[in-house]
Amino acid sequence: MKIFKLAFIGMALLVTSFSFAQYNRGNATVVAQNYDISDNLDLQAVASIFGESKDLEDFERRLNDPSIQISNLDLNNDNYVDYLRVIEVAEGDARIIIIQAVLGQDLFQDVATIELERQRDRTVHVQIVGNSYIYGPNYIYEPYYYARPVFFDMFWLATYRPYYSPWYWGYYPTYYSYWRPMPVFRYHRHVHTYVNPRNRYRYTDNRRLVRADRMYSSVRGNAVERQNPNRSFVSRNANATNRRALETSRSTRANNLESREGRYSRAASRDNISRSTGMDRSSNEVSRSATLSNDRQSTRERVSSQEFSRVRANNSELSRSTNNAVAPNNRSTTRQSNRAFNNSNSTITPQRQSAPASNSNSRIERSSRISSQSNRSFNQPTRSSSTPTMRSSTPTMRSSTPSSSRGSGVSGGGRSSGNSSSRGGGR
Repeated sequence: MKIFKLAFIGMALLVTSFSFAQYNRGNATVVAQNYDISDNLDLQAVASIFGESKDLEDFERRLNDPSIQISNLDLNNDNYVDYLRVIEVAEGDARIIIIQAVLGQDLFQDVATIELERQRDRTVHVQIVGNSYIYGPNYIYEPYYYARPVFFDMFWLATYRPYYSPWYWGYYPTYYSYWRPMPVFRYHRHVHTYVNPRNRYRYTDNRRLVRADRMYSSVRGNAVERQNPNRSFVSRNANATNRRALETSRSTRANNLESREGRYSRAASRDNISRSTGMDRSSNEVSRSATLSNDRQSTRERVSSQEFSRVRANNSELSRSTNNAVAPNNRSTTRQSNRAFNNSNSTITPQRQSAPASNSNSRIERSSRISSQSNRSFNQPTRSSSTPTMRSSTPTMRSSTPSSSRGSGVSGGGRSSGNSSSRGGGR
């Protein structure tokens, strides 16, 4: 039984460890390794903090706040996140806000533009356009704010002056400090918390402000484009036209991977179920065999005990039958011996028959031998039968003694013999 229990426990442990390993395998996190430059600045987060800012100076502070870390760009590869400056260009009812990365002394690279245009009904259309070198052509989001930003009306005041950032390479505001870029997958989780869910962000490839490129051409920064002309978005991603197409292909690939992992996990779970059922069946078979062996042993033990009781009962019955068969014989022999002894005693009383007395004595001796043999073989019945025999013989001897005394007291021994003979002769 101990061997079967140990085998069952070992199989259960194997099934548990295998299922646990398959569970960890099915829940493994797959991290992509081919990230793009455009993954390091989320334009939806930029649009969200733009709507929450008080003015453009506050907007620049939010972009470079080390406690928020909206940006993760490191275009000059110095292992520090680049400072982003803000420049505004105005023309008529259009306003263009350029976001540039400060890469070195008089080295700037355009990252994105926020383009505003006021309509006749005083509504303002806002578009955030990613730089074509970083995000690909026509990567545009239109934010719809749940509340109109407070500084929108300031752009068209007569006394308003466009904002131009005073900060440059090596000269930064006091709130700013360098920080190292984080892994892209961690950055995506981090920056997603700063996207206001009450706003709506609609993707479009239609640029409203057509003259935007001409308007800010004087302040345009393209240091990275000039240094690495072969590293544009189209060159980096041959199968995607812009960032939107790249996201779509990634989502499709992720769905395919999830479906494959789901299939693999289902297949693994089926294998686990089949293996566990096989293990259970084998363990059930082992337990059944163990129970069968135990039942067989118990039945063997029961049968042996029953046979033993039957044999004992048969032996007792046989002993009883032999005792019953021998007891009548003993009784008959004792009765015969008693009769013979009585007859011998009765023949002693008349003195005429002397010869039969010797015969009776021999008979008494034989009966006593028979009774002694029967007493040796069967103690209980013989003792009970011999006791009355001795009692019966004792009164017989007493009865014979007075007869002889009477005869001698009247005429003596000869007289009695003479009288008896004379009596016989007279007759």
